[in-house]
Amino acid sequence: MKNLFSNIKGDAFGGITAGIVALPLALAFGVSSGLGPTAGLYGAIFISFFAALFGGTATQISGPTAPMTAVSMVVIAGIIAVNDGDITKALPVILTVFLLAGLMQIGLGILGLGKYIRYIPYPVVSGFMTAIGVIILLTQILPSLGYYPKEDAAFVETFKPQAEEVILENILKEEAGEGILVLENFKETIDRAEKISQADILKESQTLAAKEASGALGAIKALPRALQHINWLELILALGTIIIIYGFKRITKAVPSTLVALVVMSGIAVGFGLEYRPIEEIPSGLPIPNLEIFTSFKLGSITPYIFTALTLALLGAIDSLLTSVVADNMTKTKHKPNKELVGQGIGNSIAAVFGGIPGAGATIRTVVNITSGGKTKLSGMIAGVMLLIILLGLGPIASQIPAAVLAGILITVGIGVMDYKGLKAIPSLPRDIKLGPFKMSSEVLIMLVVLLLSTFWNLVYAVGIGLIIASLMFMKKIGDLTAERSDVKPLKEEAWADEKGFPTNLKEEVFIKHIKGPLFFGSTSEFQQLTAQIPDTASTVIIRLGRMQYMDQSGLYAMEDMLQDLNKKNIEVLFVGLLRQPKYMMERIDIIPDLIPYEHIFDSFKECIAWVKANVKDVY
Repeated sequence: MKNLFSNIKGDAFGGITAGIVALPLALAFGVSSGLGPTAGLYGAIFISFFAALFGGTATQISGPTAPMTAVSMVVIAGIIAVNDGDITKALPVILTVFLLAGLMQIGLGILGLGKYIRYIPYPVVSGFMTAIGVIILLTQILPSLGYYPKEDAAFVETFKPQAEEVILENILKEEAGEGILVLENFKETIDRAEKISQADILKESQTLAAKEASGALGAIKALPRALQHINWLELILALGTIIIIYGFKRITKAVPSTLVALVVMSGIAVGFGLEYRPIEEIPSGLPIPNLEIFTSFKLGSITPYIFTALTLALLGAIDSLLTSVVADNMTKTKHKPNKELVGQGIGNSIAAVFGGIPGAGATIRTVVNITSGGKTKLSGMIAGVMLLIILLGLGPIASQIPAAVLAGILITVGIGVMDYKGLKAIPSLPRDIKLGPFKMSSEVLIMLVVLLLSTFWNLVYAVGIGLIIASLMFMKKIGDLTAERSDVKPLKEEAWADEKGFPTNLKEEVFIKHIKGPLFFGSTSEFQQLTAQIPDTASTVIIRLGRMQYMDQSGLYAMEDMLQDLNKKNIEVLFVGLLRQPKYMMERIDIIPDLIPYEHIFDSFKECIAWVKANVKDVY
């Protein structure tokens, strides 16, 4: 507590500055997510305050971020779609998923898994971050053009037949749930169908139209129509925002250019009384918890989204800990990764209860905090309080912000979040795999797979597939490298120093094999050929294992198969220098002593030679 107030002036200035920087982004991310600007603001307030209070990085500023918002957007759209397009009906389920993600982050921190997040391969992170940028860019093209599919009457009209079909399907599902047999009570179905109004059909048609144009792929499909229905005022507001954001940075970076663009373009739109489209109204007053999360909780409605919640939790963890590393480099301190995950989890959990979207440590806001004088957790807490004051005092004014201005802000966020470092490295990376007639880098392949799948299919599954491919390729590379060093192949091997005095008369009867390096899945195919290497004259095989430090399950069974083959040929096998781990593995499945008795295991080659001289006869 003493350290908390050791830098009040610097923390106050850093927190206030970071809070101001966070405002336009919080509003924009809220609108982008589909829950509205209030959700973004609530997320920024609670995550910033509680992640700072309980976290393990003193200078970190947390809140909604581009990656977390992109995944949240997919989650929200999917849950709304299965709830008849009714956001009010879907909201408790959405917030419960966000709450579950926060609780999972707390669990990751308690279990001490924070230190393992760094092992996620760079190509997966690179592909994902670039995909986030592409998704944000594509999804913000339509609002920046002033085109909203739900309001395009001709486009909505094309969905009316499908809307009628969906409504009838819902009636049949309701009747099935109520135990009504349609064929026996067809009149009941007709009565319900006759109550369908044109307003119901229109509403469902609008929902289907919005769904068709949602996501990156939907935005591309809707772009031709959008270009035919450009709202030039909205486009000018969006372009003006983008120009100010990039142009003002060239003048000075002392004042956040995003905030300048927000104030200037909103001021022009309001001051000149332009007929623009404002964002959703931001409610005044203190945030109120959404208790429906608990009162309407049903395990069945959450089960399909457990993996999604875990993805959100892991993504938030990666995002936050990467920002923590940046903060460490700037402040010459060391963060506590597991404590940071607990803090982020608490912040996300509380934000979910109050209707906020999830977030993570935000790099730009953290850098702003540090450069403005922030040094302790108090700065992050002040940033949250600052946003709460803005909500309470300026909520009605913020509600007048043009939607096109936030679209312009998000376009610059999309451009900035892409991993240009990874993209620039593509031509220079070694082409180590062959795909048909083409050769390419495995890292590039992983990045492109994650990028394309994330952009045009599913963010959650794309990351999982990317991790699997990266793991398989890593195992193959390590397997190939280790197999090169793990020498189990040559028939005629160079004798080791202590083998120079081996009895000449027994060289026909005794075959000596050296295994250098681990016996694992990458080297088992060569090891399995060992029996074919043994000359027909041999009656005894000495396997020198002093340099075989490790054996995995694949290697274990390869050893068992080889020993069984030799046993059938009545060839005795002697082990020399067997190390602890391989011995433990072989004892577990009774290779020792069933196939290799303990008296055939020697600590030194000298002891083995003594046994050979006493037990092996010179036949040739």
